[in-house]
Amino acid sequence: MELLSVNVGRPRPNPWKGFRATGIDKQPVDGPVTVTSPGPKGTGEVGLAGDRVYDVKHHGGFDQAVYAYAREDLDGWEAELGRRLGNGVFGENLTTVGLDVNGALIGERWRIGADVVLEVSCARIPCATFQGWLQREGWITRFTRASVPGAYLRVIEPGDIRAGDPVEIVHRPDHDVTVDVVFRAMTLEPDLLPRLLVADALPEADRALARRRTVGE
Repeated sequence: MELLSVNVGRPRPNPWKGFRATGIDKQPVDGPVTVTSPGPKGTGEVGLAGDRVYDVKHHGGFDQAVYAYAREDLDGWEAELGRRLGNGVFGENLTTVGLDVNGALIGERWRIGADVVLEVSCARIPCATFQGWLQREGWITRFTRASVPGAYLRVIEPGDIRAGDPVEIVHRPDHDVTVDVVFRAMTLEPDLLPRLLVADALPEADRALARRRTVGE
């Protein structure tokens, strides 16, 4: 399991969502990148130095500090879409290889390189910016049906990371709620929502939604 690339965004105009800019255009960078916890949502801060988000209501903060996507899943989309997809094109900060990102458990912890520890927090939900960026009509629906969303992570131990760093799973919680399960519960299979309550590391907003569904039943 390895970090194939570390990707940092450069601001671009965002005509798809009504914001002045978007940081979805992530590009691989050479050398080390510092990773720190960004603080609460609402500031635009994220976990990687030099990166930020502009839709501060829906992105960034503790629970969405870092976004990871598997190179294997990008390769699958390359074949399906018939176009080259470089590392970072989905807006991911970390492009991994050999790691089951969507099968990762909520609360699972990864050590990257010597110092950094990240914790899997939730699934990425696609938005209008993502669809506009890829220039694919119906992309949100297509991405949702595929259920390979990639994972958001929070920063547990800060430090520097770089392409080629090994990734080691250092903790797996005692439940079966994966990134894939969370994504399906939040999108096409809401009957799964009560199942999410055993995942203590899930963001509070997601747990609140699961609780409302459980009470409603």
